[in-house]
Amino acid sequence: MKVLIVKRDKLGDLLLTTPMLAHLKGSRPEAEVHLLANDYNAWVVEGNRHIDRLWVYSRVRHGGKLRIAAALQNLALHWKLRRERFDWVIVANGEHSRRAVRRALAVRGARTVAYGASGVSDPLPLAPRAHEMDRLLAMLAPLGIAPPSSPPWPHYVVSPASKAFAARWLNERKIASFIVLGLGARRQKKQPGTEQVLRWSAHFKQAWGLDTLFMWTPGRSDDPLYPGDDAVAQPVLDAGTPHIHPFRGPILEALGLLWRARTSIFPDSGLMHFAAASPGGVLGLFAESAVSPGPANWAPRGPKALWLEAEKAVSELPDALVYERVERLASL
Repeated sequence: MKVLIVKRDKLGDLLLTTPMLAHLKGSRPEAEVHLLANDYNAWVVEGNRHIDRLWVYSRVRHGGKLRIAAALQNLALHWKLRRERFDWVIVANGEHSRRAVRRALAVRGARTVAYGASGVSDPLPLAPRAHEMDRLLAMLAPLGIAPPSSPPWPHYVVSPASKAFAARWLNERKIASFIVLGLGARRQKKQPGTEQVLRWSAHFKQAWGLDTLFMWTPGRSDDPLYPGDDAVAQPVLDAGTPHIHPFRGPILEALGLLWRARTSIFPDSGLMHFAAASPGGVLGLFAESAVSPGPANWAPRGPKALWLEAEKAVSELPDALVYERVERLASL
């Protein structure tokens, strides 16, 4: 059996696909599992032992510009994929994705699985109340694979280069034990405010002797491609608190640091899901679930993953509740 998984989403979304890959390979070890990702997210599964072959397509539109060379490369790639003669093509999105379905149908596999799609051999009904990881695992049902009683956790392998960077960066600053506190949500109300960051980091230092490594998404908030949090982070930097160590760098280096943390706090974001897969785990922060997807769909999943939800804004969360959750994570 030859299976192609199509995944064109964000970094955290691809990470949440790894339990599906593990369950597929574990249930059908003879299956030849291929994954089609793009040049933005493919690195998330490099070296994943549950993938027999990783295919990477180039984004045709990037930064508002049309890349003709990428379009021609993708055309050649699709001809190669057609020649693979896949038995199954699975559009690994828990919601309907018209572009992903179109890309999957172009491969012309014998059967195609997708949520809420017409024109595919095996359409699945939408499951708006289910977690994304569970929705992806359920996509294996047409292949005769039932969801696992105990799903595997999302899995990421930190590169040696990321580990070496983290060791060097921490040694240079003489940081021994720390917690990561991050920004990164698209909606401002889902982020902790300046005063919360300062109070929480002071408590971590006084109560547990932990420094705070403060991370955020680099860039301007009005960047149409990748909105950043430089403006939100600046007031924290202006405070000049000695036990707060800012990190504004590439994600691969950030992941090396995450894997060394005692634990982490992140708003709903890709880094939250990576932190959930790290040894220290994560406390995820959610708000405004009435107007945007919340923890029912996107809560962090992992052996050390907790979350808190505020009705309107993360600023509503009591400090004592945050401290109690962090203490639980640090002691697990």
